[in-house]
Amino acid sequence: MFSSRNFDMDVLRTFVTGVRFGSFAKAAEARGRTPPAVSLQLKKLSDMSGQTLFTKQGRGLALTDAGEALYDYAVRILELNDEAMMMLGSSRSLDGWLRIGIPQDFAETSLPPVLGRFSRAHPKLRVEARVDRGAKLVAAVERGDLDMAVTWGGQKSAHCRHIATHPIVWIAAADYDLPPGEPVPLIAFDPPCSFRAAAVDALSATGRDWRQVFASPGLAGLWAAVTAGLGVTIRTMTAVPPHLRVLDPERAGLPALGSVDLMLHTAEAVPAAPVSRLRDILLEMLVVPS
Repeated sequence: MFSSRNFDMDVLRTFVTGVRFGSFAKAAEARGRTPPAVSLQLKKLSDMSGQTLFTKQGRGLALTDAGEALYDYAVRILELNDEAMMMLGSSRSLDGWLRIGIPQDFAETSLPPVLGRFSRAHPKLRVEARVDRGAKLVAAVERGDLDMAVTWGGQKSAHCRHIATHPIVWIAAADYDLPPGEPVPLIAFDPPCSFRAAAVDALSATGRDWRQVFASPGLAGLWAAVTAGLGVTIRTMTAVPPHLRVLDPERAGLPALGSVDLMLHTAEAVPAAPVSRLRDILLEMLVVPS
């Protein structure tokens, strides 16, 4: 016998937003609701599921196994809902080409599901994606070679906006220890690179010697060098391979690195409908309150 109960889509969206943001207080702000209203939504969700979805972790909440499972289902449910709404909307007839640029960090995580959702909703619209470093993507937007791009760092363009701010972290192999008394072995892109600049500035400010032991034009090369134990690299926690670890700067004897901005650039001040649609999906996936 099938259950007649149905999850509330609005409650699921609040739940997913809170998990993605790591804070239901921030989710309340993003969703335009008060914290008490969000608390009621979460209680409703727990009652509906018949499971304990959260457990106390310090001053915050952590997902239980049931909460993790529901989160995965909730993401899929919302994606199908949003895809159906887009497909049945007036933008169904959109066609032509849309060109987007994105950092390497998102190429294997956020980008494929975003493009998949968008292509299913707009089958007549062809999307061309370019994965590259920020400076090149901004230049391509300015030339009109790309309709939109997402970049790390403070690069500015004629039509740009701040998306989010992410802390920069030191990353090393699971069993790697910095050699005592030696310059910090740095694995990084060659300049210009916001992450490399943050590391070099922080090391120089504390008088810590360093040397670049490995450079690569691609993120995969950096991860490979870190995995091999050649040194440490710097990035955000976005898409860090699970076999690598984020270092505690104090324990590792390294300086704190600050943060980096995530920016959105568009070729036009008022983007065309296809660009606006894809921009909104990207923002849903990438925005994390500062």
